[in-house]
Order: sequence, then structure tokens, then C-alpha cells
Amino acid sequence: MEQGLQSEFQPSKLPVLLVLGDSLSAAYGMSVEKGWVTLLQKQLPSYQVVNASISGETTSGGKQRLPELMQQHQPAVLIIELGANDALRGQNLNSTSRNLQSMVDACQQAKKMCKPVLLGIRLPTNYGPAYDALLQRTYQKIADKSDIAFHPFFLESVALDPDLMQADGLHPNAQAQPLILETVLETLKAAKGLLQTEKP
Repeated sequence: MEQGLQSEFQPSKLPVLLVLGDSLSAAYGMSVEKGWVTLLQKQLPSYQVVNASISGETTSGGKQRLPELMQQHQPAVLIIELGANDALRGQNLNSTSRNLQSMVDACQQAKKMCKPVLLGIRLPTNYGPAYDALLQRTYQKIADKSDIAFHPFFLESVALDPDLMQADGLHPNAQAQPLILETVLETLKAAKGLLQTEKP
């Protein structure tokens, strides 16, 4: 469910950073306050961070929800963290690619300037190297074509450490969230002009 990190009783005039993701961004298995998206708000005080992530979300679901979210929030930055559930369900990655490209285009073509950021994911080894490689190419092609900020595997710093993963082996635990936050921040800051200058 969509979650605004600013108080609803104090409407913010700050530019919006909208996160559209799945359970990896929805703080699955822990309190929302410990998730990397909530931690991101604390690091970016000159933005209003809105978390529209839903556990189990697919690129198709994200594409369907995005127009209303764009209209409501008019984000300056859109972080897209989707595709894992498409792949885990063995869906046709051509459809995944079209859905992701559609969301990137919706941001870039918005009347109010919106800058997309794409966070990629990799699959567990039991899904086979060929399918995982295809997923990686899917993300990379979109990032290259649209010239956007991109991280190919935003869980890279935690995914192979059992102490930082939940029992299912798929979802990072609360201790992993600050490390994920570091990766996301590095991705945002590496893209010139993506984040507005912080006030001293």
C-alpha cells in the first residue's frame, strides 16, 4: 500500500521522490520504519519520499498503477524497483521489458520534469544462468536506451550474506537495510543533476 513518509496533516511542498517497487522496497518481514525507503527519507530532507511499493508487485501491476501515482504526486524522481516477481514466476521477459520501458517513458515524458532511476535484481542460482542473464540484459538495454540512472543489482552488498537475509533467502532483513540504502544513495548521487542541491 502506498505510504507517504510526510505527515498527511502537514502537506509538503518539497519535490517528490516516488518509489515504485515490490517487497524488496516495501519492508517485507519487518516494520516499515526499518526499510531502506524510510531510511532514504532521513538522508534526503529536501525531498518528500513516497513509497508506493507493494509486496508481490509485478511490472504489469506497476505499469497499471503508475498513471494515477504520477498524477497524484508529480514526482521529480521515480525509482523503479520491479521485475523480480516477473522473473520468479517465469514470465516472458519481453513483456517485462515493455512494461519497464513504459514506466520509464511515462516519467521522462511527464509535463513536470521527472527523472527515472532503475534498480535491477538478480535471480537465485536455481533459476539458471541463462534466464538470469536475460533478465540482466533486459535491465541494461532499458538503462542504455533511455540514458537513466541504473544499478544492475541493488542487493549486491547483502544478497550473498546469510546473516543479512531472511529465512527465505530472498528478502534482506532489517540489518541489511542501511547497506541497501548506501547502494541506492550512491546510484542517485552518481547521476549528475539527478538530485537537487541540498541546502546547507
